[in-house]
Amino acid sequence: MAIASMNTVVLDCPDTRRLAEFYAGVLDWTVEPGGTKEWVDVAGPDGQRLSFQESPGFIPPQWPSLEHAQQLHLDLDVPRERLDAAEKEVIELGARLVQGDDGGKRGFRVYLDPAGHPFCLCACD
Repeated sequence: MAIASMNTVVLDCPDTRRLAEFYAGVLDWTVEPGGTKEWVDVAGPDGQRLSFQESPGFIPPQWPSLEHAQQLHLDLDVPRERLDAAEKEVIELGARLVQGDDGGKRGFRVYLDPAGHPFCLCACD
């Protein structure tokens, strides 16, 4: 029997609403009503959740870096044939590409979200 069940993954950030809207757009999830400046939730269709917590003085991770390590990143699956289109869409939402897939040799591309957290678009079949 599990000791606990997963509630949410929480990302610290300087602007909770902005980052919630970014991930809601990327995942086609919903920003939950009732959020505050300090906390906003995004919900998926099957009960998945991401939460965003205001962190005054937030210093974004640097990728790759040991001095300001990422500590956490999200891997998001995208059908291989949609990878280029998905990249364009996340960039339009505010992401920044920091490492490509080496012409398709690697199955993922690394981006920074608007607050500087790394995440990957991973090609899946």
